[in-house]
Amino acid sequence: MAAVSPPPRSWLFVPATQPERFAKAAKSGADRVIIDLEDAVAVEAKHDARRQLARGPLPEGVPFYVRINAFGTEWFEEDLALVASLPVAGVLLPKAEDVLHINGVAAVLAEEQCVVPIIETARGLWQVLELAMAPKVERLAFGALDFQVDTGIQCDEQSELELAYARSRIVVAARVAGIAGAIDSVSTAIADESMLTRDAQRSRRFGFAGKLCIHPKQVAAIHCAYLPSQQEIDWASGLMEVLAARPVAARGAFSYCGAMVDRPVLDRAREILAAVSARPNDSLPAAV
Repeated sequence: MAAVSPPPRSWLFVPATQPERFAKAAKSGADRVIIDLEDAVAVEAKHDARRQLARGPLPEGVPFYVRINAFGTEWFEEDLALVASLPVAGVLLPKAEDVLHINGVAAVLAEEQCVVPIIETARGLWQVLELAMAPKVERLAFGALDFQVDTGIQCDEQSELELAYARSRIVVAARVAGIAGAIDSVSTAIADESMLTRDAQRSRRFGFAGKLCIHPKQVAAIHCAYLPSQQEIDWASGLMEVLAARPVAARGAFSYCGAMVDRPVLDRAREILAAVSARPNDSLPAAV
């Protein structure tokens, strides 16, 4: 049986106007690289960015995606046509709101390419399950900054409790649709590692499989946040040892570390140990 690759955690943006950074991004350790034709490119530079990207070639060693400009913009169709001609894994579609738009994108892409809709408007969130179930959708992404602008939500920077509903809805929609785990929004903190770690740990707790990032410095902290802590590993290992020592007839429900254990708790322990075994070379976060 072939080994299952662990889910990608870090999705690093690099501006399309800076092709000299593509190779650096590919070597940054990021699990995925996103060449950005949208927010990172000024209006007057859109055509030149597309022209530079068409020149290629792209570095090898990591899957590349392209974030195009949104449906309805003057750059959308040419962006999409270019992506379909490139050796990239797929396209990130910003401000995704309508299944018909995703259908149109899917029809243009090459057979092996996929779509990653970015949920960053109220309408997109409202339609999120339909978007997740559309053809060629690999996973969903959350664009928290644009979502706040569209909805008028103003977040507390420490917790972002105001976005809890949106995050939960996106994660649940991905699960119901049976697609890969969703990607959480970027953190604007580049030098503040503690803030980035807190944000990435929140993403993990919400059930996101990974996180968008805007600088190579963010990659290591995101990877670390997506690993179980030593405390979690010790708990899971100890639980499995206790389970193995119990008679088969006494494994239905029992007490461990002062808490009740049944099948969901055992499943969680197995997930923790599987996550560690899938990434044996990663450094573990400190116990908390």
